[in-house]
Formats: sequence, C-alpha cells, structure tokens
Amino acid sequence: MSNTEQQGHSHARIAAIMSIIPGLGQFYNRQIIKGIIFLSVAAIYLRGFANLFNMGFWGLFTLGTEVPRDNSIFLLAEGLIALLVLAIGLLFYYLNLRDAYKNGEEIDYGLKTSSFGGSVKNMFSTSYPYLLIGPGFLLLIFSVIFPILFSFALAFTNYNLYHTAPAHLANWVGLDTFKQIFTVDIWRSTFFDVLGWTVIWTLVASTLSIALGIFLAIVVHQKDLKLKKFWRTVLILPWAVPGFVTILIFAGMFNDSFGAINNVLLHAIGIKAIPWMTNAAWTKVALLFMQSWLGFPYIFVVTTGVLQSIPEDLYEAALMDGATAWEKFRSITLPFILTQMAPIIITQYTFNFNNFNIIYLFNNGGPAVPNSTAGGTDILVSWIYKLTMQSNQYALAAALTILLSFFVILIAVLQFRRTKAFKEE
Repeated sequence: MSNTEQQGHSHARIAAIMSIIPGLGQFYNRQIIKGIIFLSVAAIYLRGFANLFNMGFWGLFTLGTEVPRDNSIFLLAEGLIALLVLAIGLLFYYLNLRDAYKNGEEIDYGLKTSSFGGSVKNMFSTSYPYLLIGPGFLLLIFSVIFPILFSFALAFTNYNLYHTAPAHLANWVGLDTFKQIFTVDIWRSTFFDVLGWTVIWTLVASTLSIALGIFLAIVVHQKDLKLKKFWRTVLILPWAVPGFVTILIFAGMFNDSFGAINNVLLHAIGIKAIPWMTNAAWTKVALLFMQSWLGFPYIFVVTTGVLQSIPEDLYEAALMDGATAWEKFRSITLPFILTQMAPIIITQYTFNFNNFNIIYLFNNGGPAVPNSTAGGTDILVSWIYKLTMQSNQYALAAALTILLSFFVILIAVLQFRRTKAFKEE
C-alpha cells in the first residue's frame, strides 16, 4: 500500500483504534447518538456480568474447592454460561470496531456519514433478516448450544455417584472417562455388545421398513389395482395411531404369559410358546417386527408421491424397447425413488440409531444380562439413559453421548456424500 493510500485510510484506522473503548470511535466519526448507545451498552454489559465472569470462570477452571459450599455441576454450568455471554459480548465488540472503521472509511473518501436515523434505516434495509433471526438465535444458544456444551464438558470430569454435591466435588480428568470405556472390562464388553446390536438394529429395522414401504407403494400404484384410495387409507392407519400406544399394545400381545401371540396365534397352529420378553434373541425379533410395522407407512406415503411424479414417457419408451416389468422397475422406478428419497432414507437410519421409545417402552431394554450394565436389547441411547437415571454414571453417559453423536454424524455425512440428492444439476 502506498503512502497516499495509507493516509487515505488514516481516519478509519484512528476510529477503529479509539473503538477499543466502545463508542469513542463513533464519537470521533461525529456520530454522537450511536457513540452513546455503544458506550452505554458496553457499560451495562460489564456492570451486569462482572460477577458472572468472576465466579463463572473461577468455577469453570476449579469446579469448586470447598464442600459443601461449592457445587461442581452448578459451577460448571455457570462457567459455560459465562463463556456464551462472553462470546456474545465479543460479537458486539467486533460490530463496534467494524462500524467505526466503515464509517471512518466514508469520511476518508469524502463522504458524509449517516445520521442516527439514517443508520437505523440502513440497518433495517441491509440487515433485516439478521434482526428477525436474532432473538431466535439467542434462544438457540441457551436452549440447544448450552446443553450440548454442558454434556461435552461433563464427559471430561469424574462426575458420578461418588463425586457429587454436597458430599464431594467433581474434578477435571481429561480423557480418563473415555479410556474407561475401552479399558475397564465391564464397560468395554458392554459397550461393544450394545454398539453391535445398535448397528444391527439400525441397519435391519430401517431397511425392512423402507423396503416394505416402497414395495407396498409400488403394488398399490399399479394401474390395474382397484380401490386404490381404500388400500392407501388402510396402509396409512398404523401411522395414524400414536407410536407409544402401538408399542404398548404390542408389548401386551407379545407377553410370555397372557399375550395373544403365544396364547392365540401360536397355540392355534400348534407352535410352542416363545419367550418374547425373557429371551434376548426373540425380543430382538419382536422389536424388528414392530419397527417395520411402525416405520413403513411414512415411507409408503412418500414413495406414493414420488411414483406419481415419474414421467410416463419413460415407461412408454421402455415398453417400445421391449423392456420387461422387472427391467422397468430396475432401470426407471427404483433409481428414481432412491434419488428423490435419499435424504428421507438417511433420516430413517439416523432416527432408528437413536430410537429410544420402542426399546424402552416395549421391554425396558431387557431382558437383563449377567455382568452387564445394559439389557439384552439396549441400544446406545437407552444404555445412556440407564447410566444416567439408574447408575448415576453421569460423566460416562456424557462420554458415550459424544461417541453416539460422532457415529450419527459420520453416518449422515457419508450417506449425504454418496447421494446426488443435494447436488445441483
């Protein structure tokens, strides 16, 4: 940059430097009202949150030093809130510097700076979307981002039944909690058992419901089928009933002692009663059946819409080329369905990976397994729930939550990268 250019930006640089104290740069740019607002907001911010920063950051680093006065979890939460408030303050500070520099540039170029009314009008015209989403973004920070940060931080502590207020303090332990998952025998064996069943459950349950929904949609879509509206209504009914009601009904039907499956259906065809609730293998079979029943109507509805959008010209051209029904399905129908429904199919897999309701409501993740903290049909999310609510292993549950989130994000990213559903044509 030449000397002339440097001199040409001197006012902007001085305004930015003066804005180290919010508002002074605006005063230097002769924007008095805006300077008063920036200075007042900064003063109120520092005055209002001084104690929060003092106690928050002390508690975040130490997690308390004296019992029963200090509560490690409250101090951790307060420290994270202090971090979020600091981030919001730094954003305000950046806007203050940017405003002073930009208006200083206008003065350097010989332009007249906007009045306060003009600045407000310009803000509404150029930043209107940000003003609308601002309140929602603040709510998002404290209702979504804060719990995520809290769970993440908790995984690096030893917070459990033996390190909880008011008797004891928790401490930062780094990666020790994660190491326990893979080094302590009971945690390692349980983790890999639960992870293996979670993967099988996700793949099989999702694939069955997707395949069944697509198959039934194609069958009902056939031109020769009569009463299409009736069949579509009947096939949507499982979706119309609340899921938890259906699960509880199935739990009664599969009951070993008085369930209709054993006492009516299997008895009528001469098959011995099956231990649906007390044998983990049979419980898994029942869960897969139920999820197929609960999941296929949604896929059926979406597939029905996709089938109606396929151009008939493609089928007519294939028919003229002598294509069979199977060849038309393999070359036209199925590729079109999979391309259009790829995002929905991916969400089915990620949903079932965290499908807590059916696992917990049907048999509470049971039956029990000897020398394990998880039941025979627990998936990762239901095991985390038990660790938190029954075993008070809060830090371990938080560490598993991070691993669970990593698996879900990895699966989603890999699937989205493999599909062309989100690529521009």
